[in-house]
Amino acid sequence: MAKPLRQWLEEDVGPVRGKSMRWISERYFFRDPNRAVYSDTGFFFPPADGIVLYAKAVAPDESIVNIKGRDFSLREAMRLPDFDRTCLVVGIFMTFYDVHINRMPYAGRLHYRELEPIGTHNAPMLEVEKALLEDIAPYTQNADYLFSNQRVLNTITSLELGQRYYVLQIADYDVDCIMPFSIRQNQVYAQNQRFSQIRYGSQLDLIIPLSARYDFTPLVEVGMHVECAVDPLVRITPRSPGVPS
Repeated sequence: MAKPLRQWLEEDVGPVRGKSMRWISERYFFRDPNRAVYSDTGFFFPPADGIVLYAKAVAPDESIVNIKGRDFSLREAMRLPDFDRTCLVVGIFMTFYDVHINRMPYAGRLHYRELEPIGTHNAPMLEVEKALLEDIAPYTQNADYLFSNQRVLNTITSLELGQRYYVLQIADYDVDCIMPFSIRQNQVYAQNQRFSQIRYGSQLDLIIPLSARYDFTPLVEVGMHVECAVDPLVRITPRSPGVPS
C-alpha cells in the first residue's frame, strides 16, 4: 500500500542501506518481484514504483513546477508545442532503491516515441534523490533534468475510456537506457502488464487529459511512496449526463 516517505525509508530501504553499492547496483536494482496483478477499470495504477513529486491538473502551458524561476509545462515535458489539452499530471520519482520495471496504468494500445536529450548529456537527478532520501522532502528545485533529458513519450489509446493518455519516461544522467520490452508499435497491453524498464534512477509522469465523460481524482498526496500494480493512483468516476466538465 502507499506509504508516507519516512515510513517507506524505514521499512523498505532501511534493511538494504548498509549493503555495498556493487550489490545494490548489480543485484538489488534488477529485481522484478512477483506481484498480484490487479485489473480494475475504476482506477489508474502507478506506472512505476516511486515517490509522488506532484499531482495536479494543469493547462497545457501552465506551470507544473517552477525550477529556479523557469516554469515546466506539459508542452515542454512532452515536447509538443501545439498540445492543447488540460490534464491531470502525476510525477513519480524512481530512486535507486525502487523496482525499475514499468507497468501499464490502464489497459490500451501503446505507441511510443523517443525524444533525444537537449544537449550532449542527460542532466543528473542526484540532488533530487538526495533530498528525498536524506531530507525526506519531496521538492524539485534541482530538477533541471525535466527540461533536457532523454525521454520516451508513450501514448496509450484506451477503448474503455474512449480517449488517449500518456506515460512520459525521463532518464537520468548518462543512463540513456529506456528499454521497451517490445519494439512493436501499437501493441495492446493489459492493465498493470510490464512494458518497459529504465536504468538507473529516473522519473515517470502519468498524463491524463481531462474528460467530459469522467472525473479523474488523485488518491495519493505529494510525498507518498507508491508501488505499481498495487496502489490505486487515480480514481475514475463516470460523469452523469448533462454535468459540465
